Amino acid sequence: MASESTTIEVDGPNGVREIRISSPSRVLWPEVGITKLDLATYLAAVGGPFVEANGDRPISLQRFGGDVTGEFFFSKNPPKGAPEWIRSVVVTYPSARAHPQLVIDEPAAAVWAGQMNTLVFHAWPSRADTSDYPDQLRIDLDPQPGTAFAEARTAAFGMREVLAEAGLTAFVKTSGNRGLHLYAPITPDHEFLDVRHAVIAAARELERRTPETVTTAWWKELRGERIFLDFNQAARDRTIAGAYSPRALPGATVSTPVTWEELEAGVDPLAFTMRTVPKRLLEVGDPWAGMSASAAGIETLLGWWQRDLDAGLGEMPFPPDYPKMPGEPPRVQPSRKNADNWDAAVG
Repeated sequence: MASESTTIEVDGPNGVREIRISSPSRVLWPEVGITKLDLATYLAAVGGPFVEANGDRPISLQRFGGDVTGEFFFSKNPPKGAPEWIRSVVVTYPSARAHPQLVIDEPAAAVWAGQMNTLVFHAWPSRADTSDYPDQLRIDLDPQPGTAFAEARTAAFGMREVLAEAGLTAFVKTSGNRGLHLYAPITPDHEFLDVRHAVIAAARELERRTPETVTTAWWKELRGERIFLDFNQAARDRTIAGAYSPRALPGATVSTPVTWEELEAGVDPLAFTMRTVPKRLLEVGDPWAGMSASAAGIETLLGWWQRDLDAGLGEMPFPPDYPKMPGEPPRVQPSRKNADNWDAAVG
């Protein structure tokens, strides 16, 4: 017996493509009743802004075997059966291994990835043809227990000011949960380690100014009730949910770009969902349209990094799955009773 399927037409720069959607009535977000066909329709509806934000970049696909309450895996190799018109690019990982990743060049490619059970899209901060050189500086403002979106919002304005002093223009989006993501377009003149150091420099500067509300502490038990400035999202092969990507959360929220004026006036990140974002785009447009035109260099931030090195502040911990890096502090998980000694050891 043939399985249930349908097709949808997706417009794009290469004309209209028909994408087959199998099991279109399968519910992916049970709490709000969003189906696989709804996912495909959503990706087609936001296709233009989605591709502007995430296109021409290596992309990791967060794919689910069932609905958002079930198991998932990250697909880095292009899924088998990819149409010939979908591009891939070979990228190098921290382990020095290299293999291809999917590149989304048009809305139909995103819809096809949705057909392959991709619910969340994680794009690299670099372009496909220059994957070793990021053109975006990204900072994840991550609320810790005892903090919430309101505190992340305050931290976002502080980080915007820091980046502006370094000559960079910050753009902001909701994470789809309690946090915020800041992006600053940069000229692709430096490789990942330099960009990570630039992020650390900015994070340390904000931490100096508001130590009671933000932290760069990598170990969770040292963060307290503060917003964690996640500098390691700038490390190679570390990604966050892209702009206009759905999130695998019960309410089918979307990581949504907003203007600074909207953020100041007050926004509810849970109000941006797969059902509301297409209408929002029609009514207010894309706050990130043309973002790359604001690209600037990170030399000022790298100067701050060197200043901090000269003052005795060293390298910060890398993600646990990275090879041990030169200058990196010990990777022993500190106990709470040794927190003061740990702080002294890492400067």
